[in-house]
Amino acid sequence: MQSVVRKLTKTISHRQVLGFRPYCTERVVVDIGQPTPASHPQLLKDGEITPGISSEEYILRRKKLLELLPEKSLAIIAAAPVKMMTDVVPYTFRQDADYLYITGCQQPGGVAVLGHDCGLCMFMPEAKPHDVIWQGQIAGVGAALDTFKADKAYPMRKLHEILPDMIRGSSKLFHNVQTATPAYMELEAFKKLAYCNNVRDLSVYTHQLRWIKSPAELKLMKESASIACQALLLTMLHSKTYPFEGMLAAKVEYECKMRGAQRMGFNPVVGGGPNGSVIHYSRNDQKIKHGDLVLMDVGCELHGYVSDLTRTWPPCGSFSSAQDELYELILETSKQCVELCKPGASIRQIHNHSVTMLQKGLKEIGILRDVGSSAYHMLNPTSIGHYLGMDIHDCSMVSFDCPLKPGVVITIEPGVYIPSSFNGPERYRGIGIRIEDEILITDTGCEVLTASIPKEVKQIESLLNNFCHGIGVDSQNNFRATSG
Repeated sequence: MQSVVRKLTKTISHRQVLGFRPYCTERVVVDIGQPTPASHPQLLKDGEITPGISSEEYILRRKKLLELLPEKSLAIIAAAPVKMMTDVVPYTFRQDADYLYITGCQQPGGVAVLGHDCGLCMFMPEAKPHDVIWQGQIAGVGAALDTFKADKAYPMRKLHEILPDMIRGSSKLFHNVQTATPAYMELEAFKKLAYCNNVRDLSVYTHQLRWIKSPAELKLMKESASIACQALLLTMLHSKTYPFEGMLAAKVEYECKMRGAQRMGFNPVVGGGPNGSVIHYSRNDQKIKHGDLVLMDVGCELHGYVSDLTRTWPPCGSFSSAQDELYELILETSKQCVELCKPGASIRQIHNHSVTMLQKGLKEIGILRDVGSSAYHMLNPTSIGHYLGMDIHDCSMVSFDCPLKPGVVITIEPGVYIPSSFNGPERYRGIGIRIEDEILITDTGCEVLTASIPKEVKQIESLLNNFCHGIGVDSQNNFRATSG
């Protein structure tokens, strides 16, 4: 156990975090509103458009999408819009996954068009002097051609002049429904195709492409999972001294960002006691009572790729007998479902197996009266897992019945959520348990990307009772000294 903790909480030097590389300070670097190899050599290598993903890979993605598109069809993908928290304060911007996947552009305001004749054509926003003063530089036409490797590029003000002719030359139109914008939807040429029912959702094709990850994508996903694992482990150690949902949420976010994550994949779920039975609990405002479990569902985003894992543990350091009974059922279900993860299996098949296991186990414990009880779906209304990638619930257009293939990443997350009001044995009321791991499908089976986080009862209790608490990036040297 000590070696596991040492490995996960290894000292991170400033050189590792910043990844210093020598470069000429006299070189004039053009700011395009997002990192480039010239402006951020600590993040990107030469030839990369975004960290870890080369221009060749982006060009290959476009080629594959064109191969999927019918002849004489056109794809329109708009960037995600800026969303406002107040009249002058925007929410932190996150790019639409499909737009980022095809273009590499991390900024709002653009529209990308992909066609058999035009290749990739990008319509880019123009920076006004006033906006540059307040918000900084943005990527324009020059960046579209030089950085994002578009075949053609125009300022957005030219869209209403150029795009209609491109649409009129097409018999079918595919667009990103999630980010559809009036900038092109109000064009007469678009309306005409829509009226004839010749406008479709592009995600049918983009999700198919994004479903199987490339080696470069898998490297980023493994790094994202590793960061989340390290952060959650340190948060578990922190929980005995600071049993507060809000503090644990803050701790895990801090540790993720100190290891290079740009943001959390979603608002951390930190459910103490009965709050753990609320599947997507997000208030995180309660103190965790002594003897209660805490369920933490967390994930971070690293250069466009997210992680997602859940652990449930008692901050006091020991499971009660009722907690242990339920936990062991969820743990055994997790282990069996992971064993089923291999090429040819499907999420639906794995889910059905988990339902059979949990129904049988809950009946044996005495929580369910019979295996076919409808009460089961009140105690666990969730799927056993989902696809994972650029989005948390990735590639939603790909069916859960689709046979898994090497390069696909899924989650396996059995759980049980018993509300305090449940009409069953009192000792189990108010207990929520979930164990979630990331699973990469390989040629021969699978690889658990989150295997470094303990999930056995004895491992968890040993971790909480035998190691110092409250350690983090700033105190790892002390931890290494005391556990050496």
